[in-house]
Amino acid sequence: MNGTYFLSLLVFSPLVGILLLAFVPKTQERTIKWLGFLSTLPSLILSLFAFVQYLRGYRLEHLAEKHDWVRFADFPFLTESTFAIRYELSIDGFSLVMIVLTSLLATLAAIASIHIKKEWKGYFMLFLLLEIGMLGVFAAGNMILFFIFLEITLVPMFFLVGKWGGFERERAAYSYLLYNGIGSAILLIAIIVLFARTGTSNVELVKEMLHNPAVEAQLVAPISNDLRLGLFIALLIAFGIKLPIVPFHRWILRVHVQAPPSIVMLHSGVLLKIGAYGLIRFGIGLFPDQFRDFAFWIAILGVVNLLYGAFLAFIQDDFKMVLAYSSVSHMGIVLIGLGALNEAGIQGAIFQAVSHGFISALLFLLVSILYERTSTTTIDRLGGLAKVMPLTAGCLLAGAMASLGLPGMSGFVSEFTAFLGLFKTEPVVAAIGALGIIMTAVYLLRAVLNMTFGASKRDDVQALDMSLAEAIPVFVLLALIVMIGVYPHILAKPLQATIEMMMNGLGV
Repeated sequence: MNGTYFLSLLVFSPLVGILLLAFVPKTQERTIKWLGFLSTLPSLILSLFAFVQYLRGYRLEHLAEKHDWVRFADFPFLTESTFAIRYELSIDGFSLVMIVLTSLLATLAAIASIHIKKEWKGYFMLFLLLEIGMLGVFAAGNMILFFIFLEITLVPMFFLVGKWGGFERERAAYSYLLYNGIGSAILLIAIIVLFARTGTSNVELVKEMLHNPAVEAQLVAPISNDLRLGLFIALLIAFGIKLPIVPFHRWILRVHVQAPPSIVMLHSGVLLKIGAYGLIRFGIGLFPDQFRDFAFWIAILGVVNLLYGAFLAFIQDDFKMVLAYSSVSHMGIVLIGLGALNEAGIQGAIFQAVSHGFISALLFLLVSILYERTSTTTIDRLGGLAKVMPLTAGCLLAGAMASLGLPGMSGFVSEFTAFLGLFKTEPVVAAIGALGIIMTAVYLLRAVLNMTFGASKRDDVQALDMSLAEAIPVFVLLALIVMIGVYPHILAKPLQATIEMMMNGLGV
């Protein structure tokens, strides 16, 4: 496998679809639909190929790309690379797993986009631009390129929510832009400070300068312990908004309810995980000492997320709101795993990010199917689904079982591993957090059982079950959830080297 431009091809392949769509008349809806779907396949094929090759022993370092790009200063006492931003793409086992997750969900969300009712051309052009941003975030080899790709995701998400969303779509879009814009501004400040003090934006080189005394002499200006603490807190807030950590969560409720379900598949499945990825890659990677000092409080924040989201999900009467609060709750498990500060906890946090990506995408896909048939997501009005839509009802029940952590499904592996890690270090906090697992079973079973076996309150009892185009992504997601639950080694193996490196950096 020649890695010279492999990652660039993987990240930017949806751009070909955008260019082709620009020349297709907007009246040719069938062509646009097929072109939008087919444009997601190259990234999927390339990411799966890289994943299989990596499992067979291929070294991902060979895929790294580095090209000269921007240079800000030319002082004789500085080295050639100082204050230069290079176009750098590189991946490890962790980022490869996230790229596979992104490309898979993008393809499945493109299929689920059959329920979009208007302006297909603009929709798919923004959809593919969003995919480029998401793939680029996980492939970026330096902090500034990471930030650029992160900002690329904001623009299409704003328009996809604001134009193709529900009744309060504009409010949801501006709420998304405001919260994430603030998070991006804080992140940019942290990146600029690091760039000014180190003279580089390369993640690995910054890490070396911060922790290797032999390389620390290359710093343009010293970085005191107080500054390191401030930078870590800035990163925690920036990625905490993206995750989200309570109380920075209000925007996610509006987006989950108002955005098109196919876009929520990507938002809950991938974009939220950028928060977890950033905390791990930059929080633990660059500031392990500060992360270790804050580990207990991060675990507490995780328990707050878990319990807060679970209790509020229990009292909702709209299934979209149940799933929105469920996302807040399940992201608490990511924080719990990271706060454990051991191998089991961090592995559980990463597993939870991937597992919840598939499970939430499945549940929101089923929501889109239900809404298409019944024009409602109110739990009481969806009663009796098992009679009129038995296949959809069965898949909905299976998705709920996965979300509450049924053994044999991916949710069990991630939750068990994260809590195992926390019980080793903070058993009291873990015991309190375990109440959230019980509440998860309560609110999900309450909602799903009322919808599937409750009394029907609808007049349109002739609703049709899911079509073939809807069933394909549903069963693909179910198969992936079961595969990870039955054979978690398929995720554990590519993550092992990354986790060991993080544990070495933490010194625990």
